[in-house]
Amino acid sequence: MPFYPLVEIFRYTLQPIAPFTWLGLPISTLDVVATFRLCLLLRQIRDQVLAQHISTKGTKGLEEKSFVKSAATTLLVVYGGEAVTAPLLGVPPSFMLSGTVPALYTAVQALVDYLPAVPALSADIELPLAIVDGFTRAYLLCNLIPPAVTANTSPLIASSPWTLLVTSLLTANAGFFFVNFFSFLNPGSLSVQTPPELQAYGWTTADIWCAPAITGLYALLTHAQPFWTDVHSILVELLSGSMAEKGAPVEAVDAETARAICALVLSALFTGRTVKNFGLWKKDYSQANGHKSAKEKTQ
Repeated sequence: MPFYPLVEIFRYTLQPIAPFTWLGLPISTLDVVATFRLCLLLRQIRDQVLAQHISTKGTKGLEEKSFVKSAATTLLVVYGGEAVTAPLLGVPPSFMLSGTVPALYTAVQALVDYLPAVPALSADIELPLAIVDGFTRAYLLCNLIPPAVTANTSPLIASSPWTLLVTSLLTANAGFFFVNFFSFLNPGSLSVQTPPELQAYGWTTADIWCAPAITGLYALLTHAQPFWTDVHSILVELLSGSMAEKGAPVEAVDAETARAICALVLSALFTGRTVKNFGLWKKDYSQANGHKSAKEKTQ
């Protein structure tokens, strides 16, 4: 099948790896890659914002670098959305059940923060990492978020497509929203500001709408809820008419293939986002590097 290579990539990268397996921890290659990607990105944004602050305001208003603030920022990005949606769904948030992943993010952020320097944000780096982002985001939107709804003990919640989409939207985006709202990435003191998501055309940010869109696509392909089974059947009837003629039910796509499709769509979407953000479609490649605003999310 055409998506077999992508399915195998997921199978391989989701296997627990050493040295974590020696301690009985189910940490996979994809977990480690996603962790380093986010921690490195936050360090890059902080460095860029700091450079912009010094170039315009000098050292006025700067605070001494704090690892606690850095780690809190990372954990807020990762768990801020879950902290909002979990109580609404009546389920305990994952960070209350296990400290393994929070400890991993904290340790990796410490390692990244204490590096002498990291590469600046540029098209050379972000373009290939758009593919990585597609895989890590697909895992989040297809495997980590939906079960909180589809496997919920409440039949009303478990069968509600609206709950599924809103949960995906909030869980995937609320963390960065809070980080921007309270200015965690600024080198000065915390302050309230209008986050990019609420500014003009902020709703067009790919990270915001891709979450419910991809979760919805995955639910549609896998028939995660009765609603999506009906929608899938209607779409097949409209596009081919085969079901209306034969009376055969539309079969669901297996979960691994559906996830691979979502990863492919996200990789293409994030690649286009990178091309747009760095102006690669209208400028020479060499001129486009390094001109991305820190307010534009890349994760």
